[in-house]
Amino acid sequence: MSTHEITDLQEQVAHLTKTVDELSDIVARQENELARINARLVRLMEREAGREVDEGGTVPLADQKPPHW
Repeated sequence: MSTHEITDLQEQVAHLTKTVDELSDIVARQENELARINARLVRLMEREAGREVDEGGTVPLADQKPPHW
């Protein structure tokens, strides 16, 4: 293998390493964002279930099993 080929391979590895690091950062940010969104969704669902009960509803729909169960 020539020095030029080795240099080319080293450049490719460096580029791929940088790309993997960038993608890892993106995935980590998305994981945090999804966790925040899921927590917010749970709070909203609980709040809405409480409203349904307060308005004289029976069991909130979120707690009912679908008819096919």
